[in-house]
Amino acid sequence: MRWKQFFTPVKSIHATEAKTFMAERSQDEFNLIDVRQPREYGSRHIPGAKLIPIAELDKRLSEIDSSKPTLLY
Repeated sequence: MRWKQFFTPVKSIHATEAKTFMAERSQDEFNLIDVRQPREYGSRHIPGAKLIPIAELDKRLSEIDSSKPTLLY
């Protein structure tokens, strides 16, 4: 049931923590999702980030590997 996803605990981290997290792992060990709009993503994004605009996120959850940690920005 998709409504259960709203009760899954999440942790917010500061940008410096995210940088450290990414630096200590290879790109294939986590999901990096950019939730901005395509125009924003096109002008600048973190290399390796997948674009899934926030308005589409609930419909595209199957594109995210749930066995890996996920960073959204």
